[in-house]
This record gives sequence, C-alpha cells and structure tokens, in this order.
Amino acid sequence: MCKLMIEGGRQLRGTVDIQGAKNAALPVLAACVLCGSPCVIHNCPGLLDVDASCKILEHLGCRVRKERGTVTVDPTGVTEPGIPDALMREMRSSIVFLGAIAARLGRAHISFPGGCELGPRPIDLHLAALRRLGLVIHEEHGYLDCHCTGRLHGETIALSFPSVGATENILLAAATAKGMTTIINAAREPEIADLASFLNRCGAKVRGAGESVVEIEGVDALHGCEHAVIPDRIVAATYMAAAAATGGEVELRGVRQAHLSPVVPVFLEAGCAIRIAGNRLFLRGAHPLSPLRCVRTMPYPGFPTDAQAPVMAMSTLAAGNSLFVENIFENRYKHVPELVRMGASIKLEGKVAVVEGVGTLFGAPVVAADLRGGAALVVAGLAAEGVTEVTGLHHIDRGYTSIEQDLTRLGAQIHRAVANG
Repeated sequence: MCKLMIEGGRQLRGTVDIQGAKNAALPVLAACVLCGSPCVIHNCPGLLDVDASCKILEHLGCRVRKERGTVTVDPTGVTEPGIPDALMREMRSSIVFLGAIAARLGRAHISFPGGCELGPRPIDLHLAALRRLGLVIHEEHGYLDCHCTGRLHGETIALSFPSVGATENILLAAATAKGMTTIINAAREPEIADLASFLNRCGAKVRGAGESVVEIEGVDALHGCEHAVIPDRIVAATYMAAAAATGGEVELRGVRQAHLSPVVPVFLEAGCAIRIAGNRLFLRGAHPLSPLRCVRTMPYPGFPTDAQAPVMAMSTLAAGNSLFVENIFENRYKHVPELVRMGASIKLEGKVAVVEGVGTLFGAPVVAADLRGGAALVVAGLAAEGVTEVTGLHHIDRGYTSIEQDLTRLGAQIHRAVANG
C-alpha cells in the first residue's frame, strides 16, 4: 500500500500535458467488442480503470496490446458472453460492456458493477433501455442473464435523466441493431460525442451526439479503426484548482476549450486570470481567492460533479464564504471531513455545502474515499503548511496517470512512498 507525501506551500509553476480522458477511453474500449477487425486507440491513459477494461476485453476473447499510450484491441476472437464478478467489481463503468456484448453475441451474463461508493447509482435506466431494444434481461442474485432472438431492433427511447452510462449503452447496442434508434434527453457530455466519433469511424451511423436528441441508424457490421481519445477535462480542472490554490501560474497543454467552458467561469469568479490559445490554457492564481457564490453540479453543459471536490478544496482558502450544491450524487462530500482535518471550515446540510474560507490549511494524514475526493485532498495538501500524507491511492490511480509526476513537473514537492501497516 502506498501514500502520497506532499510538502505544501509552494506555488505551482510550469507546463504539463493533459492525459487522455478516462471517461472517454472506457466506453471506446468497450465499443471495440462490436468490431470485426482490430482497433487502435491512441492517447489512452495508463489508469487502473483502463487496466480493468483491458482485462475484461481479454476475458471476452480479445487480444490486447498496450504500448506508450496506445492500446490495440483485436476483437475477432470474442466468444465469451460473461464477465467474472471480480472484474465487474473493479469499476462502475464496467456496465457499459453489457450493450456491446449483447449486440455482438446475442447474450450476456454479468454481475452488477462496482466502483466508487457515491450513493445510489441505479442501472435501471440502462436495463430499461436495452429491454426496449429487444434484450431479455433476468435479474437474479446480483447477476444479469441476458439474451435476444436475432438482432436487437431500433426504438425511440426517452431517458428520464440524461445518464451518461445509459446513453453509452444505447449507442453501443443500437449501432448494429436493425432499424433506427432515437435517444431523447440523451447525455451531452464530450465523452458521448467522442464515443460516437469512434463508432462512426468504425462504420456506424450516429447523428446528433453531443445534443439532447441522438439518432442511430443500425448497420450490419462494424470494422476496426484508429482513434485518439479526447483530453481529460476533469484532470485539467484539477490542475487548474491546484494552481489557483497555491497562487501559481501554469500552462496546460492538450486541452479543448469547449470542454472546459463549464468550469472556466468558476475560476474567473475566484479571481484567476485565464487565457486559452488553441489547445493550451494559461492560468494565474489570485491571492487571496474570491469566494464562489454558488457552484451547482449539473449534467453537461453544467458544472461537472467530478470537478466539485477539487474546486471545493481550492475554495477553502478563499476570502469569504462559498456555496456548493451537489445535484448528481448524494454521497459526493466524503472529502469534507478530511479537509476539515486540515483546518478547513465546511458545514454540510444534505446536498448543500457552505465553505467558510480560512487563511491557512495545515498538513495532516488524510484518506481518499473516492477518486475525485482524493484529488481534492492532493489539491489541499499542495496549498497547506507542512506535510500531508494521502492514503487510499487506489482511488486516485483510477483517474490520474501518475499524478505525482505531473505535479512534480509543476514544481510541487510530492512523492509516492510505501505506507506503514
């Protein structure tokens, strides 16, 4: 077991490249199952969740090769319709394999997925949508046993909530279904558009991805292609928060301006100076930071729930009170008690958090309880006086490729060490 040792109080300065997006890479890897020839995925981040996806692909019968940010998947040998419980439990997004396996083999047998415990994240939207496409699903003792007769068929599906995972599962299942599928109230996240771009390169006919209505005209078969995963907007937002919290000045390379449009106004409100030129973002922190009137997490193009925790860590040092309203996941405040251990002043009431800015945070032993909460503790540790020890790194490693190496490039005093016990 490892821990991050952070000696805080240093301004971040320098340039860092933003990794490929975890939440785009995972559904693209699942989509490889649908193809009849090899796929080459570039800019694929080296993450625990990507490793878990590759294990699932290999179990299904794919041949997988990883080399320097590129994953090559040969799906021609896919014959296995089941995913072992141990693999399903490694990450929540493993459920996205269901639509791809069912469409490829006409049957699937998987357990319910695992991942970060962020409160109820039912997969009922996924299952209801796949049933509309003709998949027969039996739920029993934590397993889903699924089959269909012949090909899945197109259907109009109106989602009660713009679920990213459900939208992805529908895209995968409908790409080779018979007829036209229309998704109403589809998720609009950039990762959805990236998945659709990959599918279209493979021969699919997807229109409207990134909008609230998406149409998928089913095709008989898909072929492999080369595809580069989009940059990770949440990693970018995390490093922006770290620079702002330390009063630093950084350049992030490889970003997409449109993808960061929901978070940039929050940093401007905090007093940061931001300039974007092409795929580069320049941020200069302010001292002191200004408080944030109200940060409400919403589906894209609203403020992303995944950026809430790192931005909250930044706001603990603002000159005044900041307000956060978490509208996506009910257990997304697990980082708050750990920030309080470091001297933050935060009051919780249901989905609302009131952050009273303090002059200084202090290093302390803290534990990451989930992925983005862990990133928040790193942000706080970078700005705190003294040494912060962050354990629970398996959560952070699910979404950040060697976070300590990126931050070291920006001048942080941070390293990974073996934890005692």
